Amino acid sequence: MPMKSFLRFLLKPLAFVPALVMIFIIFNFSQQPGDVSAGLSLKISRKIVVTTNEVLDRHWDEAQITHYTERIHYYVRKAGHVTEYFILAITITLPLYVVFGLRHVVLFVISCLICILLACFDEYHQTFIYGRTGTPKDVLIDSIGIFSGVLVSEVFCFAGRKTIFAPLEKKRRR
Repeated sequence: MPMKSFLRFLLKPLAFVPALVMIFIIFNFSQQPGDVSAGLSLKISRKIVVTTNEVLDRHWDEAQITHYTERIHYYVRKAGHVTEYFILAITITLPLYVVFGLRHVVLFVISCLICILLACFDEYHQTFIYGRTGTPKDVLIDSIGIFSGVLVSEVFCFAGRKTIFAPLEKKRRR
C-alpha cells in the first residue's frame, strides 16, 4: 500500500501535463506579432471560404472569395479564442475531477477561476507584443470556451461515473 500511495503522489502533478501543453500553445499564439497572428487567421478564413465555394459549388470569383474571407475573419479569430480555452478548460477540469476528487460547484468554480485567471494573464501578456492589444472583451470571449469546456467535462465525468465506472464503485463498497 505505501508504494501505491507513493506512485499516486508522484503521478498527480503529471495529470496536468496536457494543461501545461495547452497553456504553452496559447501563450505561443499570443507571442506572435499582430500581423503574423492576423495572417494566420486570414489564411484559415480563406481556406474556409474556398472549401465552402467548392463544396457548395458556388462558382465565386476571386473578388467574392476575398469579400467573404474578410467578412468571416473576425469570427474565425474569436472562434480560435473559444476553441483554445475550451480545450484548456477540459485539460484543467479532468485532473481536478479524476485525480483530486473535486466535484460539482467546487469543481466548476475552481476550474473556471484558474482558466479565467490564465485568460487575463494572456491578455496582459499580449499588451507587450508588437501589434497586439489585450482587451477585457477577449477575456469574455475566452470565457465562453471556458464555461463550455468545464460543463462538457463535468457532464462527461458525471455520466462516466454513473455508467461506465458504476460497477467499480459497487466493488469498492463491498
